[in-house]
Amino acid sequence: MPPRKLILDELNRLSVDAFKAAPKFPYCLILDDVRSMNNVGSVFRTADAFRAEKLYLCGITGQPPHRDITKTALGATESVDWEHVSDITQLITQLQQAGWRVMAVEQAEGSVSLADFQPEPEQRYAFVLGNEVTGVQEAVVEQADSVLEVPQFGTKHSLNIAVTAGIICWDFVQKT
Repeated sequence: MPPRKLILDELNRLSVDAFKAAPKFPYCLILDDVRSMNNVGSVFRTADAFRAEKLYLCGITGQPPHRDITKTALGATESVDWEHVSDITQLITQLQQAGWRVMAVEQAEGSVSLADFQPEPEQRYAFVLGNEVTGVQEAVVEQADSVLEVPQFGTKHSLNIAVTAGIICWDFVQKT
């Protein structure tokens, strides 16, 4: 018998309340100066799919409620714990002081390839994704504990931040 698509009732999806009560993986995502509301909504869905502890929206990054975020997030703005923080450098300092390891996701000297990244047990991680055009701010790259790079093999050397978030989250969850 050939395979068939599952219907919604067969997916055993958590309710919003069950999701909020469920254990999360030890990481959060930080979006800094992300212009596209569709990207923000997409990252909300990814944070839900891979049970991130929290999503921080920094700088000019749009925040719910916004029509395009809501449309793309498909309800994840209700399940994912999120907060808007205007000053990303202050947020990073607070996270570091609380024991989080902050990793800028960027192409930079001395970066760690995602293929080589191995999360340490019991360590919480914060992954910073930057602006669609300019990437992660240089000051943030310098403040981060390390830089994580997604290997690329084409001509563009650039991925959409929502795609990058999906790759980072899936990889992290698989390795923990």
